[in-house]
Amino acid sequence: MVMLGSPRTPEYLNMSNVFIFVGHSGSGKTTLIEKLLRELSGRGVRVATIKHAHHKVVLDTPGKDSWRYKQAGAVMSMLVTSSELQLVADAVDRREPEQLAQRFLGEADMVLAEGFSHASGVKIEVLRRECSAVPRCSIEDGLIAMVTDVDEAYPQLPHFALDDISEIVRLMLDRLQK
Repeated sequence: MVMLGSPRTPEYLNMSNVFIFVGHSGSGKTTLIEKLLRELSGRGVRVATIKHAHHKVVLDTPGKDSWRYKQAGAVMSMLVTSSELQLVADAVDRREPEQLAQRFLGEADMVLAEGFSHASGVKIEVLRRECSAVPRCSIEDGLIAMVTDVDEAYPQLPHFALDDISEIVRLMLDRLQK
């Protein structure tokens, strides 16, 4: 088990615990994050995820209780079942991955965020030649590594193959330990 710190409080989560995965649509971000989640959780790391959607998503079913509570003025509405929890909350002024992690994900050792290419923070870009050979982000945007088959993209950064999960995890854990 990896002990990354305690106590587990929202304040403990900081930008060094948040890794933002960026890339063009279809590049493999979600698949990579799924693999990283399996590897990290297998090592005892408690990982939360945040996904940025560019399109309208129905977070709650109109007419149901939690939807009605939000419509009536609740700033947060939580639906709890025997095995799951769903939170719907206002995020008008706090949409950056670090802000969301600090607000909602205090039980996590690490947060993997997908999308958020314009947000500040530590980024790992998934870049596949079949989608685009042009990166979405630059080193100045917080880019620390590339998961890519495009060797010429930021050669000064570490490059990983899509299936090089253990080495990507090592890079992430090394950053957390510093």
